Amino acid sequence: MAEEDSEIEEEVALSLEDEKETGTNKSNRKVVMLILLPLLLLVGGTAGLYFSGVTNFLSTNKVSKEENKPEVSDNALEVSFYELPEMLVNINNAGKRNRYLKVSIALELSDPQDRVRIESLEPRIVDNFQVYLRELKLGELQGAAGMYRLKEELLARVNQAISPARVNDVLFKEMLIQ
Repeated sequence: MAEEDSEIEEEVALSLEDEKETGTNKSNRKVVMLILLPLLLLVGGTAGLYFSGVTNFLSTNKVSKEENKPEVSDNALEVSFYELPEMLVNINNAGKRNRYLKVSIALELSDPQDRVRIESLEPRIVDNFQVYLRELKLGELQGAAGMYRLKEELLARVNQAISPARVNDVLFKEMLIQ
């Protein structure tokens, strides 16, 4: 038994020495964690801001107010509008009850002289609009985002139809979904 007691005492002595050594290691680890962890968080946060583009906004050069002013040309003052005939189309409703869309649209022309070209191509413009509008689903027309997407799509279609003339904007005078 004396041998077993001496072995136990040796193990206890070895474990105490290990604890003393690991105790200093633990305090070193705490210091490292208190310094490295915030440093890593700072570097990671900065990298995240950089890649998200926030720092680009903050670091852009201040541009003088004169450079920010849009150029006003004579054509900008001569904006004219062309009203398309009112359109009534049934929209795609996946076999449910029929839904109808009634739309009145005005086109903002960049050059008043383009009115002649638009009048001659009006049947093509109306056809492009109706084909697109008939394929719309009710969910695609809901909310401001739906209206914006519709406006952008109609603008692209009208500019394609009347090229090389150009329309600046598609304006909804009336829009009714029934």
